[in-house]
This record gives sequence, structure tokens and C-alpha cells, in this order.
Amino acid sequence: MSARESVDRQSVGSVEPTDPKIDDFLGEPTRDLASWEWLWSNDRPFPTHARGGFLGRLVAFCKRALRPLVTAPQSDLWDRQRTFNLILLETLVKQQEEYRDRLEEHQGLLERLDARTIQGLQEVMRHNDALFSRVDQKLDRYRREAKDLWHRLGAILTAVEDSATGGNSEVAADDPSNSGSGLRRASELLEEQSYLSLEEKYRGSESDIAARISAYLPHLEACKKSGRDVLDLGCGRGEALEVFTGHGLSGCGVDSSSEMVARCREKGLRAEQGDLFSHLASLEEGSLGAVVSFHVIEHLPAETLPKLCRLAWRALAPGGVLILETPSPLSMVMAARNFWIDPTHLRPVHPAHLEVTYREAGFEPVHRIDLHPFSQDDVLPEIDLEALPEDQHLLAHEVNRLRDLLDDLLFGYRDFALLGTKA
Repeated sequence: MSARESVDRQSVGSVEPTDPKIDDFLGEPTRDLASWEWLWSNDRPFPTHARGGFLGRLVAFCKRALRPLVTAPQSDLWDRQRTFNLILLETLVKQQEEYRDRLEEHQGLLERLDARTIQGLQEVMRHNDALFSRVDQKLDRYRREAKDLWHRLGAILTAVEDSATGGNSEVAADDPSNSGSGLRRASELLEEQSYLSLEEKYRGSESDIAARISAYLPHLEACKKSGRDVLDLGCGRGEALEVFTGHGLSGCGVDSSSEMVARCREKGLRAEQGDLFSHLASLEEGSLGAVVSFHVIEHLPAETLPKLCRLAWRALAPGGVLILETPSPLSMVMAARNFWIDPTHLRPVHPAHLEVTYREAGFEPVHRIDLHPFSQDDVLPEIDLEALPEDQHLLAHEVNRLRDLLDDLLFGYRDFALLGTKA
């Protein structure tokens, strides 16, 4: 029970006493102030109770007989004590009422404080909402302005480059006498940045790519034992190199984009800028444990694939593997639609042609890994036989079989990888 509840109960008792009686003061006395006022204001005597037996009754009779003789001489002292007790009770009652009034006043203050606190918090929340709304609006405006500046920069570089070269796109960018070489380099950087934006939107996040790369780790266990490098051709943002080094492999990469190589080096990865053919040709024969390349060969002319495979075979140690991943042309959706989102793609690479190229370069055995099937939400729906009458099951089954063939032709797998081993 709280202090206020206790005082309130006493206050109620002082105002409306519940028929006080002498028994309330015997044993454990009451705490009700009104009852004590009733006791002292009328000088109510306490009864003399007799105990059992003759002796007890005799003692009680003697007390009753002697009480007037004892109280009469002490009446003046007794009156002063009773007056003091009444004054003390009156003072306690007044203090009790004042305490109750102060409690009520404090309670009102607390309630008003709570109301103001809630109101203040609501105002702060409204202010924060308005502030965040303004920040979002400014960020959206800055994004639009940045995109507009980027587009203007591209247009200006294109116009200036065309003016510097006289409209001749064959002017060599590395010619020192060419006044437009710096502009060409700036234009190349602009194209790289645009390609990075396209790749981040459609290729997938770095974590998604890293999860896909992890599927190749079982095929690279021999590299961990031998300690030979795994070379990533077209290493890009370095997702594969991060997975390899995190798995205890020695990974290095090469990429033609300076921006990509800079990103790899910022992560502490080994990467060089250069042409992948020249880099492979410069390596010591039999020095690598594996050569991998993810979504690069579809950017290369078809006639360069045999050269790539032969150079990789030369650089690999016996037992080394060559892994090339590329979009699958066996899926019509990929070959006819998704493949062409990237404007730098030249042509899809058919797995049968790539397998022949592997074998002619000297890889044996060679096997294909189909990767990344379309989700069930993308493929053709299947007829639920249980939802049809039994006499229609045979027809529905044939339709589902046709659906499987058509679904495999249209969708199938997004990508495939060819894995070849140097015998």
C-alpha cells in the first residue's frame, strides 16, 4: 500500500468513523484518528475484566472499588493529559489533511507534466518527420542534379571528342600527338562508370556473386594443396578473389578496367590492369593451379576463344582446371532477351562449341555445369492433377509433359560453366 493510500484511508476514517468501541483499543489498538478522538473527547473508561475463578473475580471487584479513590486525586493531571492528547490529535488531523491536499496538488502537477511531456514528444516526432521529409526531398533533388550533371558531362565529352578528332573515330587514343587523347581517356572513364552502373543493376550485388562463386570451391581443392595461384580473368569487382582468399586459396586477377583493378586493390586483393591474352602469354608455363573467368567470354570475338583455351592450357600445371562461366544460350529467354541487356555482349557461346574448343586445346575430361535456374514464379505453371476429375488426368498429364519440354526450352538455366582438366 502506498503512503498516499494509507493517508487517504486515515482521512476517510477521521471524517466518517465506523462506530468506534472500546474493544478497538484493546490488544492491537486501532490507527484511526477519529476513533482516538472519540475515546479522549468523552473520557471513556476501559472496562475491568474479571479472570476465571474466585480469585479473578475478587481482583476485579477490588479494582472497581478502588478506581474512584485512585482517579479522583489524579483528575487534574488526567484532564491535562486528555487535553494534550486531543490537541495532538487535532494537529495530526490537520497535518493529515494538508498532506492529502499536497499529494493531490503534486498529483495534478505530475499529470500536467505527463501531458506536457507527451505533447512535447509528439511535437518532436512531428518535427523529425518533417525534417526527414525535407532531407529525403533534398537527397532526391541532389540525385537528379547529379544524374543531370553526369549526362551533361557525357554529352560534352562526346561533342568535344568528335570536334577534336574531326569526326574520325579511328584516331588512336594513345597517340601523343593527338590532342584529343586526354578527352578519349575521360570518355573511356565515363563509359566504365556507366557500365559499372549497368552491372550493379543487372548482374547482382557483390554478396550474390560471392555466393555463386562458392559453388566452384570443391573443384579448386587441389590448388590449396599445391599452393599455386588461381587466376581470375576479368576479375571485375573482385568477388571471386575474395571468396578464394577467404577459403585459403592464392588468388590473383587481371582486368582491362582501371576502376575495377582499383576496387580490388582497395580490398587488399592482388589484381593487375591489362589484356588477359597478353597476361596469360607472359606467365611461366605450368605455373597456375586454375584459370577461371566468369561472364567474360561472351564479350570476346568468337575466333579468340581457341587462343584463350590454349594459353590457359599452357599456363596450367598438370591437373589444373579451366573454368569458364557464361550465359546459357540453351534458354531462349536468356539468349533472346536477357543476354542483350548488356550492350557489350557480342554473341552467346554455345556449350557444344566451347566443349570442342576445350578438347582441341588439350583439356580432358570436360564436363558442363548448369547454373542458376529460373525461379518457380518465372516458369510456366503446371496443371494440378488432384484438382481435376480422374477421367481428365491422362490428358492433363500429357499437357504437363509438353509443358516440361516447352519450359526447358524457354527457361531452363540462366548460365552454364564448362570445367576442363589438364591431363
